[in-house]
Amino acid sequence: MKTLFDRSVAGRHCSILPPCDVDVQTPSETRQKALHLPELSETDISRHYTELAKQTFGVNDGFYPLGSCTMKYNPKINERAAALDGFANIHPTQDHAQGCLRLLHTAEQYLCEITGMNAMTFQPAAGAHGELTGLMLIKRYHEQNGHPERTKIIVPDSAHGTNPASSAMCGFTVVNIPSAEDGCVDLEKLREVCGEDTAGLMLTNPNTLGIFDRNIHEITEIVHAAGGLCYYDGANLNPVMGIVRPGDMGFDCIHLNLHKSFSTPHGGGGPGSGPVGCKAFLEPYLPGERIVEQDGAYAWQKRSEESIGAVRSFHGNFLVVVKAFTYLTTLGKQGVPEVAMNSVLNANYLKHKLEDTYELAHKGICMHEFVLTLEGLKKEIGVSAMDVAKALQDYGIHPPTMYFPLNVHEALMVEPTETESKETLDHVAEIFLDVWKKAHEDPEYLHGAPHHSPIKRPDEVKAARHPVLRIPLDD
Repeated sequence: MKTLFDRSVAGRHCSILPPCDVDVQTPSETRQKALHLPELSETDISRHYTELAKQTFGVNDGFYPLGSCTMKYNPKINERAAALDGFANIHPTQDHAQGCLRLLHTAEQYLCEITGMNAMTFQPAAGAHGELTGLMLIKRYHEQNGHPERTKIIVPDSAHGTNPASSAMCGFTVVNIPSAEDGCVDLEKLREVCGEDTAGLMLTNPNTLGIFDRNIHEITEIVHAAGGLCYYDGANLNPVMGIVRPGDMGFDCIHLNLHKSFSTPHGGGGPGSGPVGCKAFLEPYLPGERIVEQDGAYAWQKRSEESIGAVRSFHGNFLVVVKAFTYLTTLGKQGVPEVAMNSVLNANYLKHKLEDTYELAHKGICMHEFVLTLEGLKKEIGVSAMDVAKALQDYGIHPPTMYFPLNVHEALMVEPTETESKETLDHVAEIFLDVWKKAHEDPEYLHGAPHHSPIKRPDEVKAARHPVLRIPLDD
């Protein structure tokens, strides 16, 4: 499609901007040459961005089974609440705003109850930022207790990619352990790597394969016995929230993705929120100030001198927390576990519809997601996971996560989420089965897919090695 500069017509303009309320500086006083901007009417601008919007795909457009990302529907009441004047137009230095403080304080209580933690900070601005913050708590804990030699973080091979990256950024050495045949943590391998240099373990349960590790208590006990701490990556909390708590599994700290489990918008570069919760013994190390209730009023209280310090300005992305709080209060105590149960039901229903045709990475009951392996299909007829994912776009649905987790070859990771209906899942199953049929009847069709999307299949190697990041403009 044309860019705004392609649409530009000399002398065309619109009057949607208000009059300038400051002294106007002429270009000759501030620039060597005139500012190069497109000249457009309001109609031109509106049509340009409408055309762009039509080329995007989100949960409002159709099925979006992006595994491990929980691309669930975001209820519009959340947006209405976040747009309320008392929330949207508050400034973080207005410490007397009792309504805002009460919301943050109550949200902390709710999330601590759901996760089994004792305290929480909303400062981290995203999930990976939360990971880094949690690891900083672990590092500070060992330093304060005279164990600077604990420099290794254990990360399973099915972990999310940000886990080893966050560990390395925090100065830890990453120790990778393989999964057992059942897709869960190999206990013997875990025992082998645990020792006096172990700082902690990073784990999500259920794991990236959608399996709840039945040995979770033994896993955390092994790490604790070695003197390490256990960190819970909250990316997969969706199928267990309100059912079982990470704190009760033996985890010492956790980050949450409010955009995954608690229905705040996901993607688009933010804003996000990755609050970090912890057990009481780690609370002194939490960043920023915390809210306390005194005689029915709320106030900020400075953290202890042992705190890791601020990890972000002020108190995090407040309006994202407002949306999550709205979601929780709408659901109530009974609704939260119902979300979890429905996410598990939907995943197992879709898996059951596909398992006689597609090969599963691991059989049996899954949690919120399941992983297909197309390794056999690729060896048989040359159709890859990439081909299948691209073909799904022609049917008007978003493809699942491709080639992840890394320990499954030709992986497609499918997460239907609890917000999809049975009718949608039946339709999606028909699409998957039709793509499988086409793969055997006409493999070349899949090699060239997608055929009907706004952008056809790009040369991904060229795009990665020679990206076009700007449009050259004439002087």
